Amino acid sequence: MAYSEKLADRIRARLTGLPNVKEKEMMGGLTFMLNDKMCVGIIKDELMCRIDPDIYEAILEKKGCRPMDFTGRPMKGWIIIDEPGMKNKKDFDYWIDLALDFNKKAKPYKKKR
Repeated sequence: MAYSEKLADRIRARLTGLPNVKEKEMMGGLTFMLNDKMCVGIIKDELMCRIDPDIYEAILEKKGCRPMDFTGRPMKGWIIIDEPGMKNKKDFDYWIDLALDFNKKAKPYKKKR
């Protein structure tokens, strides 16, 4: 499954200058790790963001946003943004900023041995 290189370039440009950013291909898409924590990613041509679970329900009401749901059970704190929801720079930056804000307080994943 391919992901949008155009969206990947937008994310790269937005994260330029931040320390400890890594890219990983996973889940058929591309994930951007910040400080060894998943922050944002791409699935096909949509943006995936890890946000504060405390604001999750309110954020779902925003244009272009829906729960991330791969298995029939939405993952609280993870959202998918479609292209119309991030078309302009202001909207795109809004979603990236939500993910960056939560990344500061998110716990890192335990590394497998």
